[in-house]
Amino acid sequence: MADALLFNPRTYDPAHFDPETRRLLRATVDWFEARGKRQLIEDYRSRTWLADFLAFSAKEGLFATFLTPASDAGNEDQRWDTARIAALNEIFGFYGLDYWYAWQVTILGLGPVWQSDNAAARGRAAELLSQGEVFAFGLSEKTHGADIYSTDMLLEPDGNGGFRATGSKYYIGNGNAAGLVSVFGRRTDVEGPDGYVFFAADSRHTSYHLVKNVVDSSKYVSEFRLENYPVGPDDVLHTGRAAFDAALNTVNVGKFNLCTASIGICEHAMYEAVTHAHNRILYGRPVTAFPHVRRELADAYVRLVGMKLFSDRAVDYFRSAGPDDRRYLLFNPMTKMKVTTEGEKVIDLMWDVIAAKGFEKDNYFAQAAVEIRGLPKLEGTVHVNLALILKFMRNHLLDPVEYPAVPTRLDAADDDFLFRQGPARGLGSVRFHDWRPAFDAYATVPNVARFREQADALCEFVTTAAPDEAQSRDLDLLLAVGQLFALVVHGQLILEQARLTGLDEDVLDELFAVLVRDFSAHAVELHGKDSATERQQTWALGAVRRPVVDEARSARVWERVEALSGAYEMAQ
Repeated sequence: MADALLFNPRTYDPAHFDPETRRLLRATVDWFEARGKRQLIEDYRSRTWLADFLAFSAKEGLFATFLTPASDAGNEDQRWDTARIAALNEIFGFYGLDYWYAWQVTILGLGPVWQSDNAAARGRAAELLSQGEVFAFGLSEKTHGADIYSTDMLLEPDGNGGFRATGSKYYIGNGNAAGLVSVFGRRTDVEGPDGYVFFAADSRHTSYHLVKNVVDSSKYVSEFRLENYPVGPDDVLHTGRAAFDAALNTVNVGKFNLCTASIGICEHAMYEAVTHAHNRILYGRPVTAFPHVRRELADAYVRLVGMKLFSDRAVDYFRSAGPDDRRYLLFNPMTKMKVTTEGEKVIDLMWDVIAAKGFEKDNYFAQAAVEIRGLPKLEGTVHVNLALILKFMRNHLLDPVEYPAVPTRLDAADDDFLFRQGPARGLGSVRFHDWRPAFDAYATVPNVARFREQADALCEFVTTAAPDEAQSRDLDLLLAVGQLFALVVHGQLILEQARLTGLDEDVLDELFAVLVRDFSAHAVELHGKDSATERQQTWALGAVRRPVVDEARSARVWERVEALSGAYEMAQ
């Protein structure tokens, strides 16, 4: 029987969605399966542009259906629905990050448009989507990266109410083919934040010059340059501070997609790894008979389940967000930072088992081992997102407020708040519900109880041994604290989703045994930091815990992992 916790193309039936969503998700899976593993890998190795895939998407209306808000829709199936967007991210990750990337940067390119009041630009975007076009997000620059305070894309007034834009952008996905590129720049006649402008450009315009693909990949991550590009009123999406906010809020929307892409990569790789290990005989026994192999594969499995549980629950907070509920601003960088780095651990654990097999050119795993590295580094580094998470720590741990319960959000609703998030500031005022009830509900699960001791200890740390003013400038020390806090938030949403889905408690207990070890490891890391005070060092060692060992439980979880052998293999 297939493991219901993992995506399996053989058994996939997204019956929880409406009929058109269900049809499109299944059609996407079928397109990849019909293409076959050999062709998929060859396209990846030969760096083939995704023309066939984009033709399929255009024919089915895939991007138009999933990425057109209801307010701009041409039919009743079009809406911006984070739940089904997450499902498609997982599918794209499962088959190859190049496909996901073309979709992801289209989402980023659409962000400033759907946040704009420019009806002409919105109408143009909706029409381009209906034609199967892709989009691009022109923010980063070669010299400044994503430092939008320092943009060198300059807009000079043309005397007729418009501008002429000149400058270059770097790391811009789909820059070779985008029907619309949302470009960030600044006016030459206005100083400071009031001079920012987001405008729409066309990659086919004669004043748009494609320089090169800056990576060796099917992904077209472009460098392009505008030379006296004409920008009329219908092209201006945002001006002033609103342009700055549109940039950050777009990244808020887009960074969420990295977690479910990471999940898809890990799932495909896990089928290959377990199947290979279980069928390889070493010293007269299957490789999976060795205790260290079982531990590594079981750890990889429960970490992957945790990634899925956290991400699914984060969708609910995204979809339920509003001006008075901005909890998603914590859970969003968590999906970007924590879930994607968990994905790296999952791949590494499996790679330690399958060893040289992970390099073979005919396997998906070799591709997965490369692609999983990229996700923690896109849409802000791990360090950037970890520093962002720290801004919420005190309010989340120590100062909860009441909120109505957030249900599972699989309804066919339009998540329009994501395009009216408002000013990108005020993070210190965001409040959260009490994290403790999620743990209390599983107090009888041994390793949840053990981890709860560590979470309570972190509250004591924040109260009695928090970094002082000098330490608050030591990012190295703060990031170690951030890892501890991230684990508590990770565990909280996992437990909430476990309760909503009736997760097998053996799997949950085994997962929290891993999280207990992780917390202990980060506590030891904090103990060793150069600037850690004596009180902080004492606290750190006092927070170390040993997971509760249960051989029978571990054996039952192993049976689930072992059953993945042969459960799925992509047709050649």
